[in-house]
Amino acid sequence: MTPPQDAAPKPPKYSVDLESMNLPRKRASSPASSISSLPSFRTSNPSLHKLFESTASASGSRPGSGSATPTASVAPASIFSGLRNGAGTPGSLPPGVSDEHRTLIQRAFAPHVVVLADVETEELIRGKGFEGGLLQLLRPFGESVPGKVTIRDSVGASKSYEDFGVRFVGVNESLGLPSMPGREASNGKRDSSRVSSSSIRPRRVGGDVSQIEELVDRHLQYSEFNTQDMVSDYMNQGEPQLQGSATSSPFYSLYLRRLLSGLPLVPHETFAHPVAGVIAISSRNTNPIEELRRLYSRQHDGDLRFPQWVENDFLRYYVLIHDEETGDIAKSNQTFDSMKRHFGLHCHLLRLKSQQCIPSDDDSVRLPTCEWMSASEELAEIQKRELADEITDPTPYLPDSDTTAIRTFIRELVAQSIIPNMERAVSTWNEQVLARRRGLSGRFMSLSKRWTSFGSSRSSSSSIPSANSNYDSLQGFYRPDAPEALMRKLADYCFMLRDYKLGLSTYDILRTDFQNDKAWRHYAGAAEMAAISALLTTGPQSSKTRTENIDSWIEAASYSYTDRQRSAAPYYALRTLALGLELLRLRGSSAADDAARWASRILETGLVGAVGTSLFTERISACHAVRNGIGALKLGSRRRKAAFWAVLAAESWWRMGKALQAEKCIDNALRLYGTQNDAGPVQLPYRDMQAFIDNMRQQILGLRLANRGLRDDEDSEDGDPIPGHTVVEEATESLDILPRAHRKSLIGAVAPALALEPLSPRVETAAELKDDHFEGV
Repeated sequence: MTPPQDAAPKPPKYSVDLESMNLPRKRASSPASSISSLPSFRTSNPSLHKLFESTASASGSRPGSGSATPTASVAPASIFSGLRNGAGTPGSLPPGVSDEHRTLIQRAFAPHVVVLADVETEELIRGKGFEGGLLQLLRPFGESVPGKVTIRDSVGASKSYEDFGVRFVGVNESLGLPSMPGREASNGKRDSSRVSSSSIRPRRVGGDVSQIEELVDRHLQYSEFNTQDMVSDYMNQGEPQLQGSATSSPFYSLYLRRLLSGLPLVPHETFAHPVAGVIAISSRNTNPIEELRRLYSRQHDGDLRFPQWVENDFLRYYVLIHDEETGDIAKSNQTFDSMKRHFGLHCHLLRLKSQQCIPSDDDSVRLPTCEWMSASEELAEIQKRELADEITDPTPYLPDSDTTAIRTFIRELVAQSIIPNMERAVSTWNEQVLARRRGLSGRFMSLSKRWTSFGSSRSSSSSIPSANSNYDSLQGFYRPDAPEALMRKLADYCFMLRDYKLGLSTYDILRTDFQNDKAWRHYAGAAEMAAISALLTTGPQSSKTRTENIDSWIEAASYSYTDRQRSAAPYYALRTLALGLELLRLRGSSAADDAARWASRILETGLVGAVGTSLFTERISACHAVRNGIGALKLGSRRRKAAFWAVLAAESWWRMGKALQAEKCIDNALRLYGTQNDAGPVQLPYRDMQAFIDNMRQQILGLRLANRGLRDDEDSEDGDPIPGHTVVEEATESLDILPRAHRKSLIGAVAPALALEPLSPRVETAAELKDDHFEGV
């Protein structure tokens, strides 16, 4: 039976004596009244709630509306898990650990497709209610190609994938230029494709860790102040959540997804370089063939040309958009036949309706939510909906016939053009470039880079690249036709096509070449992807292999990204360590300590802010928790160490004012300590340890009541408060929220005794209790 909406909130799961709890000083009004005027907490805005809900469904562990992707089920106790896509995760994982993050990493590195359209096409799409033009219409559908996609690897073996996708991007995002309304094209006409490909600010390009922190913090604030249940999280959406230390936080999944969204266009990797380009014209155009040639010229060698370190001779796919309501289909068919005669078979006739669709129409379908939007883009959308006067969802709708036509177009584009073209490129570069590099002549050329001409030693040229290097050290890139650039593109194509074996061997060769050329950012990128490729392979790996190869590659990549660069690249260093720890954690108990070590490195090097510190502290606990031990005595288990890091995570969340997340970490720590069973709660074996946990739980409860806005609305008429009703001071006025500190100082941080007095006798800090009670092997 559903409880009424005006019912009292549910009590916490643990019992706390409210009469003995020391709460902050009283105030006359509730915190809810002060935050209700802020745009961030407009709970009455259904449009804003819909945005948070759709993002939560896309980043959680459940299938949801829009473009949310169901994750794999719990990993079975077999050799491989997640065999649905043909590439499983190595086994030896305890029950309850899924390969959600492995699937997320595989889908993050997808081929990029540039979209360029003429003025008539942009006007047609905007008339349907899509202010972003053709890019906004195609982008969410390309993130998940309908049906299975079959890919052949380097040895000719075919594998089918159900979660393959592409990333449609605008020309301006690829060039790194904001779109300005009214910008004039080279021919003097207003180029509406520039206007619609992105907003003025921000762009759809990621790589900013501070924006990721801000976005996840907004979701955390929303969960704290807009949850209807005292113990539920809005990201769970009323569904039961798996209990256990192996379950990852949905906010961490959101953090990791936004970290991998909107990959920047850079010289040292080619994941964001365009694999293909869509050039679209409308059937309303009077000179369609000439317009297609003009758009191609602008993109190939005109004002929309890519930088000189990007190969511009990629696949072009020509699309004719036919207006179903006002256009002549016979004339469109003639134009389409002419397009195929001039430009080949990479053409498509897309039939769309020009009238705007409204939600009340019988065949209306809501545009899916973009799953891989950047943090900057999502923050801009949140602010836009907060400041908007409308309370309706601004997401446009389109007819069901249009969605069917778009999905058919995208499948044809990917399955018949993009993937075969990438497979041919991999085969060609493998035979013409990589095979020579592996041969005797290639090895001789590698030695010639290590030794300068005619007997000079390697040490004499350690500070500058060799004379026969293809690396431009002044501008920091290789030419697109250089062997090193082609090999890097070959390795990235293999990675996007999920041929990790060939990609790993290519990255390993490139590491040596980049190191000899002193191209340190290229060297860091090759080492990063070599480690990730090795961890994504399904074969077993020994501890010696991880120590000698994978650990050394991760170490070299993180060091080169942060210390060997004139301008450090903290984003790429964070990406290296975060992906490495997640893939190592999936390797089971033998790699759990290595995964926890790389998570600790993130905290030590200061790559994340306050939100990231709390999330990665949780991940350290999760990494230690997967090591269950051997035998009945669980020898080698890390449960107490995992519980200790869960306590530190709870303390970190408490300092940030996030009571819900802090309580979850405390509950997780108690499960790891083994104090919760079917018979009821069990006391911890040490008095100080129990006192510390009790004090922490009561401080979290006080913060939670403050966040819930408990106030004296039911006070008696004479002004005397009714017994049992206590007014709680706002959390931000009673907590000294310190900035994120070093890991060593984090461990030695004072337990919740900043502004609130403990209930029991004086309890020492978590670090003082660590050696004797909390942390153990």
